[in-house]
Amino acid sequence: MTLQRAEPAVDTLRPGDDGYDDAARVFFATGAPAIIVRPRDPEEVAVSLAYAGDHDLTLSVRSGGHSALGHGTNSGGMVIDLAHLDAVEVLDAGRRLVRVGGGATWGTVSARLDQHGWALTAGDTAGVGVGGLTLGGGMGWMVRRYGLAIDNLVGARVVTADGRLVTASEDEHRELFWALRGGGGNFGVVVDFDFIAQPVSTVHFGSVAYRLDDPVGLIRRWRDAMHVAPDELTSTLTLMPRRPDMPPSATVLFCYAGDPGTAEADVDRLIEPLLAFGPVSEASIAERRYAEILEDAAHPPGLRMAARNVLVPSLDDEVIAAIADLHAGSGPALVLRSLGGAFGRVPAAATAFAHRDAEAMIVCGVMLPATAGDADVERALDPWGAVAAHGTGTYVNFQVSATAADVAVAYPPATYARLAAVKRAYDPDNRFALNHNVEPAAFGRAARPA
Repeated sequence: MTLQRAEPAVDTLRPGDDGYDDAARVFFATGAPAIIVRPRDPEEVAVSLAYAGDHDLTLSVRSGGHSALGHGTNSGGMVIDLAHLDAVEVLDAGRRLVRVGGGATWGTVSARLDQHGWALTAGDTAGVGVGGLTLGGGMGWMVRRYGLAIDNLVGARVVTADGRLVTASEDEHRELFWALRGGGGNFGVVVDFDFIAQPVSTVHFGSVAYRLDDPVGLIRRWRDAMHVAPDELTSTLTLMPRRPDMPPSATVLFCYAGDPGTAEADVDRLIEPLLAFGPVSEASIAERRYAEILEDAAHPPGLRMAARNVLVPSLDDEVIAAIADLHAGSGPALVLRSLGGAFGRVPAAATAFAHRDAEAMIVCGVMLPATAGDADVERALDPWGAVAAHGTGTYVNFQVSATAADVAVAYPPATYARLAAVKRAYDPDNRFALNHNVEPAAFGRAARPA
């Protein structure tokens, strides 16, 4: 079936069509959209937006479909599925400049770049979409070495709410370019991104599991080790929920993205401190292609995931005590991700992701029955408030709630005001609302940016 408001025609699916059920389902949600469109170029995206406007349809934009809030689908509206816009093209080999389609996944991108001995700092999971992850910031295994995905972004082509195709960069539509780097999917449909890739082919990747006899001591030792670690080393510390049939445990996952030719002895010396955090029950460390370390994720059937995160400027003893107290109960899984390095050297006002002073991100997650309601989620996460109180912001890609209060916490007041002004300029009617939504600034409509 095709949708045709005006030429060209756009591939579509409607309820009852073959493939509709799979296309209406994303990683964390199942929707019932009135229509799913799969454009192949910017003009078809514009046609789809016009059709949605004519028929007053709610809009979802789907990249990889991993929105924790299920924003890649809806019920009764239109889903713009970017799956066909998934090309990975080398624009300038000398600069390592690559153009990545808004519907590509990080697994596809990493495999394609691996052919050149390059990589992009990206997410942890192969199936995650480049579009959603990048627009939220883009935190992954080389965040300390090369920063966020947005720190390697030099341009993007965007179809705006009124159907225009604009290029956003430091030279054109600069405010839009600033907003795309952390402001989420608020401003249009990004059909492709231009990145500078890094010269990375292999990394040293591994995990160390510990018997968790002393949570406070282990977290302190991990913190202190990361204080002196080189930028090339990024790690996460996971505290698993306590279970009556298993001893408490913790795991450190790490990625060392050193320069090509780094001697094994030097790598061993840098990784060795990770083995001294506590009693080690298992360890696995190997040199691997970067493209191989991105995992395949599967959502457990019959369960609902509830998650929150917070960015803390200092992982001090008070914060650590709050984490340990939360873990001591039957609370959530807790993941601490080390930041700093290149991530922290970007000025706070340079991108819409503003929390560059964060030493770590702390994530909590709880799996509940699929029938759990919002009240059940809030009860399960109520103890999390004692940890969240120490933070200065959140990372929207890991925040499984999108109230006005959540969005306000994600962006400092000056950043939020600037985002609202950009929103007013490019999406004054808030057509792109299914995201961590920044509403258009209330006063008048700004002139169309040049």
